[in-house]
Amino acid sequence: MKALVAQKTALTGNYAVAYAVKMAKPHVIAAYPITPQTSIVEKLSEFVERGELNARFVNVESEFAAMSVVYGAAMAGARAFTATSSHGLLYMYEATWWTALSRAPVVMAVVTRTIGPPWNIHVEHNDILVLRDTGWLIAMAETVQEVLDLTIQAFRIAETAVLPTAVGLDGFILSHSTEPVELPPQELVDKFLPPRRPDVPLLLRPGEAVTFGNLPSDNRDHARHKIATVYTAQREAKKIVSQVDEEYGRLTGRRYGGLVEWYKAGDAKNVVVCMGAWCSDAKQAVESLRRRGISIGLMRVRFIRPFPEEEVAKLDQYERVVVYDRDITPLGGVLGTEIKALLSRARVVNIVAGIAGVDFDAQNFYETIQKALDGSYREVEFVV
Repeated sequence: MKALVAQKTALTGNYAVAYAVKMAKPHVIAAYPITPQTSIVEKLSEFVERGELNARFVNVESEFAAMSVVYGAAMAGARAFTATSSHGLLYMYEATWWTALSRAPVVMAVVTRTIGPPWNIHVEHNDILVLRDTGWLIAMAETVQEVLDLTIQAFRIAETAVLPTAVGLDGFILSHSTEPVELPPQELVDKFLPPRRPDVPLLLRPGEAVTFGNLPSDNRDHARHKIATVYTAQREAKKIVSQVDEEYGRLTGRRYGGLVEWYKAGDAKNVVVCMGAWCSDAKQAVESLRRRGISIGLMRVRFIRPFPEEEVAKLDQYERVVVYDRDITPLGGVLGTEIKALLSRARVVNIVAGIAGVDFDAQNFYETIQKALDGSYREVEFVV
């Protein structure tokens, strides 16, 4: 029997998305360019043009149209993909609700970028987090390797949970940075990700007249449907995310922990919580602080939807929980606000930093963690 050998190469985060999508063999790709996402769909267009990917590549006139195309394609049984960033995601926002509440298993890469004005193309998480109440599943990658693996996983998760799934990668930090990666053999991906399940009913069939999404006969039915999608289905998706990550790990040797990753937190008295590429910097700071005898660990949030309530509840065993957000709300950050709502014992310090693309490295983590632990910071602290 021929041994399956992974291909080692170097890719940017955007190209890692494109190669993962190619291996997933989608039927329909909708493309509209926006910085810093554009090179994802450019690379996919090359694959289609060279005959390396048998897919319908649809050049649309807007991001709203991009989501509408993949929504319709998924409802007709196709495996569908698109990508966007920032203002592009805001432009397609209306259609993302239709996609989620229709249970259309679209996969979308969101290269995170701040929202203007003023005009800014650098990283922030407010864009991807606008999806958090729509019913979409939302993941955030830490490395280029995880970008590739998470994108492959996203198709399996979306089609099993029957919910659209967004894969977030930080603009420029991951999207345009090159890292060594392993591409799994195509035969392995085919085994892990078979064609869309034949038992999923198709809602749209050629030649059959159908009305979908029209006025409900009873608004209570609409309310029940929304609860079933945004609440019940999200909770059911937690097990699916963990199972998919475990199966992918058995095939590739790379496991990421499911909904969250715990890092040196088992013996710690305090813990840092964050998500996205800057978690690598936070881990460096944790290592440095531990060498100085400070009892600290880290929880990396991989999926903010479905929200990992059971894992977050474990944070109450720590003395202090330092939550970092690369987004901003009137109450602090989204992650910090949601974590505080679930905890009753641990003292939570929510640090909002790195917004609008402001650099925030391992030294910044080191210094701000110290201040959070020694009581120098308020409950919510904004760092610029």
